Amino acid sequence: MIAPAFGAERKRELLQFSKSASVRFKSLELLNLSLTHRSAANELLLRSSRSQGIPVDRLNNERLEFLGDAILGAITAALLYRRFPEKAEGELAKIKSVVVSEEILSGLALELCLDMFLILGKGEEQTGGRAKKAILADALEALIGALYLDSGFKAAEDFVLPRIDREIDRVLEKRVHQDYKSLLQELSQRLYKAYPVYRLVKRTGPEHERLFWMEVLINGKSYGPCTGRNKKAAEQEAARLAWEALNV
Repeated sequence: MIAPAFGAERKRELLQFSKSASVRFKSLELLNLSLTHRSAANELLLRSSRSQGIPVDRLNNERLEFLGDAILGAITAALLYRRFPEKAEGELAKIKSVVVSEEILSGLALELCLDMFLILGKGEEQTGGRAKKAILADALEALIGALYLDSGFKAAEDFVLPRIDREIDRVLEKRVHQDYKSLLQELSQRLYKAYPVYRLVKRTGPEHERLFWMEVLINGKSYGPCTGRNKKAAEQEAARLAWEALNV
């Protein structure tokens, strides 16, 4: 492993981060590398004659990000598999794609104050690199990769699990309360420049226990029918079905 050199002040910063994030690194060099953006590595190569001949990807966190992405994916997939034995593969995959998205990972990085400890090049610093979601998400994945190399899979899992478990709950809670008719309308307009059309297929049951069966037509294709105690609820279910099918 090749990592950018750092002094006593940076060591104090890394120890501060480790304490606040409740992670322990045997190798602070590895932790430092996980927080070093490519822009800083490029500047280091330009400034230091000692770095001549060293590939830039050995001085930044991109390789660790690649590793951390795989570790994070494995931990998240295993957690979803255990938590939801009733869900099919497609549903698990959709939840996983949201939970490990740039949006959520960058938010987790900010919760850890990762932005304060990043090493960025001057250009990236001046253009607001510390607030860029892609850089924050990549740094979190790199941190996970570094923790795996430093202390093994169990340490990486202990770090990831409570955070991802919480995000799964948030994603599921949000999905329960989503207005799928609005989401589907936006998606249909974007994909087909057309509005969804809802159609009552049938009513079943006595007056006090009536079920409504609704389908939704988009671009000539029918989704449903889905049921609800009233037309609005049935339309929401049909919209959810269509949105999930189209939003792959």
